[in-house]
Amino acid sequence: MREAAFLKKNADKWKKFELLLEGKGAKEPDSLAELMVQLTDDLSYARTFYPGSKSLAYLNSLAANVHQKIYKNKKEEKGRIISFWSSELPMLFYKHKDVLLISFIIFFISFLIGMISTANDTKFVRLILGDSYVNMTIENIEKGDPMAIYKKMNEVDMFLGITFNNIRVSFFAFVCGIFFAFGTGYLLFTNGVMLGAFEYFFFQHNVLVQSLLTVWIHGTLEISAIIIAGGAGILLGKSFLFPGTYTRRHSFMNGARDGIKMIIGLIPLFITAGFLESFITRLTEMPVIINLLIIGGSLTFIIWYVIIYPNKIKQRG
Repeated sequence: MREAAFLKKNADKWKKFELLLEGKGAKEPDSLAELMVQLTDDLSYARTFYPGSKSLAYLNSLAANVHQKIYKNKKEEKGRIISFWSSELPMLFYKHKDVLLISFIIFFISFLIGMISTANDTKFVRLILGDSYVNMTIENIEKGDPMAIYKKMNEVDMFLGITFNNIRVSFFAFVCGIFFAFGTGYLLFTNGVMLGAFEYFFFQHNVLVQSLLTVWIHGTLEISAIIIAGGAGILLGKSFLFPGTYTRRHSFMNGARDGIKMIIGLIPLFITAGFLESFITRLTEMPVIINLLIIGGSLTFIIWYVIIYPNKIKQRG
């Protein structure tokens, strides 16, 4: 069937659907569900025979409106919160694994740039971390306690300040995705360079191992969450730039919705990281095995929850 004939055959039906969505027809959820089935059939047909056409974009938009109408009137299940953490959030990680990988690559390359730049320019670390921080850390190293900075602030005040700041940074990284994802990319770049310069600075002063065992107690979760937040921001920009068969507006709305859910899902990670940094990282005299257990446990959880578990859910259908 030619596209013109397809449009002529279904135009009246689709018009009725539009009127129904505008509240000028029956509002029963069952009617809307039946409407969704019919639209899905038309949408599948258009995808098969008219890829990239205006008809396909129109049907995508109409189907999205129907879907929102159905779930607007649907009562939430009692286990909604549990299902969010057990299936919905992991499946978002699976669905958008491409942007998460891009975020990780940007951060990792930036980390290497920070290390290489610090290795080749002794002034670079001061440019990135600031003179006051570098001078204070050198003094602490000379005193035999390079991680003393984590012991100076009250635990509770430190926990509240760090947790709030990390959550704020994650939301900022997400919102910056609206600038065609370049804003998010810049934040990932600057954070990656900072971390690379930070770690190489400790390597230059022969305390890298102590730095890794201390900083990554909280850094494993914190850095992972920043990378995921960066992925959410890239998703926002990608949804606007590359709408696919959806209208740009609906593609952007879908990306924003999924991105916000990913950011909300990071809050427990930032709370846990803030707790570890405020109450545990300062315990620099802990046995090394405890440091390794915390770091290894955090890394294992991230790999399992973000990569392995979503793939298992997908395989189960």
